[in-house]
Amino acid sequence: MGSTSAENNGRGVGRRDLIKRSAALGLISVPTMSFLSACASGGGDDQEKAEAGKKSAENPLAVNESAKMEFVLFDGGFGKEYAEDAVKLYEKAFPKAEVEFSATQKIQSTLQPRFNGGNPPDLVDNSGAEQMDMGVLVGKKQLTDLTPLLDAPSYDDPDKKVRDTLRPGIVEMGQFDGDPVWILYYAYTVYGNWYSQKALDSLDAEYPKTWDEMLAVCAKAKKKGMAGWTYAGKYPYYIPFSMSPMIAKVGGREVLDAIDNLEPNAWKHPAVKAVFEAWYELYEKGYILKGTPGLDHIQSQTAWAKGDALFIPNGSWVENESAKVIPADFDLAVSAPPGIDDSDKMPFGTMWASGGEPFIVPAKAANGAGGMEQLRIMLSEASSKNFTSKVKSLSAYNGGTDGIELTPGLKSGVAALELAGDNVVNPRMQDWYVQLQKEKIGVGCLGEMMAGRLTPAETIKKIQGYADDAAKDSSIKHYKHQ
Repeated sequence: MGSTSAENNGRGVGRRDLIKRSAALGLISVPTMSFLSACASGGGDDQEKAEAGKKSAENPLAVNESAKMEFVLFDGGFGKEYAEDAVKLYEKAFPKAEVEFSATQKIQSTLQPRFNGGNPPDLVDNSGAEQMDMGVLVGKKQLTDLTPLLDAPSYDDPDKKVRDTLRPGIVEMGQFDGDPVWILYYAYTVYGNWYSQKALDSLDAEYPKTWDEMLAVCAKAKKKGMAGWTYAGKYPYYIPFSMSPMIAKVGGREVLDAIDNLEPNAWKHPAVKAVFEAWYELYEKGYILKGTPGLDHIQSQTAWAKGDALFIPNGSWVENESAKVIPADFDLAVSAPPGIDDSDKMPFGTMWASGGEPFIVPAKAANGAGGMEQLRIMLSEASSKNFTSKVKSLSAYNGGTDGIELTPGLKSGVAALELAGDNVVNPRMQDWYVQLQKEKIGVGCLGEMMAGRLTPAETIKKIQGYADDAAKDSSIKHYKHQ
């Protein structure tokens, strides 16, 4: 994604894709758990920690002014320029320090040997298809508690703590089992149904609020040679960006909480059944763009931007990630998913919005204070404005849009958040159980259902089985909504 998007630069199915699909179907094992277990066992000698520097008003985290700081960024939909700009501010603040900055799409395979050897970087953007499992990292005590950063004076106002400058929910998202905050989600992502307002207007249609209205809009689109939907077929864990808030709308946010908590029969809730059957109608009625199951995220977004499909489930990074293919008059928009009918438990506008782009400071980092200081710089108003203006996404900083001309997608996202009000949901499955969410539920179940290879009933049964297995697995750290 952009994120937390999968990345393969538009190539066809490669060896890694085949491995992931096979793993999702239970045909082979994947290295994720063995990697993290090795991390936990600490296969090598830990690197020497940098001595603390002198604490001052300008240096509240007591960063060693001459210690090297290493920062590894996920090279995804947001690009790397915003981070490079923030690194320059760190270098200006600590001119004696060497800063090593790099960006990669292969976070896990790049950092696996480093974690195993006890010499990880000081700051990591743990995102993308090779994202390391956050729940396991936390459970195996591989991360630094970021509370010192959150309690430090903010970059712009020494009388205000960093935590008091953040958007609602950002701190809570970084918590897993109590007060410690292990992750700082830097982007603030709006998930939902993304579309061209121009294309919708060309159908003489309004955005649908119920599923019958959605099917009617798709029928209109089909008559004009446009598919109703496409999605990242190779990475079908994008589907929940729309499906999960729809489940909450239909059955209440407690349904998502039960799913995240791995409660028995959570996936058998009537709301899940209703939403799965609704989505399956898109396949049955031929409203999915032909060939979608074989498309990656870039290919599906490109087809959608060309007008081959009306809707795509995605996050707000899509505006930047697809900037080169979205026409100037596209009029990008995002809306919350429709519900089923008037019996839904939550109002129209209920949507998923939460922190994205998870930054971590490894527990064995040589200069963890430097990593946290880099984050403090990134959470300044100037860095936040730079991020928003360059990548067309909100940041975790609560503000940073004054004086910026909002792009169509960003403007639409802000409007969607205003409509949602308190009806914003934040599923945690993708944070707590990455392998379960992406490989088993996403590729192994939802992808199969939307390709017509599983019925909704079969899909629910299979997902519940995977969830039950995870709940019983003593090697997995389990989390619950508080």
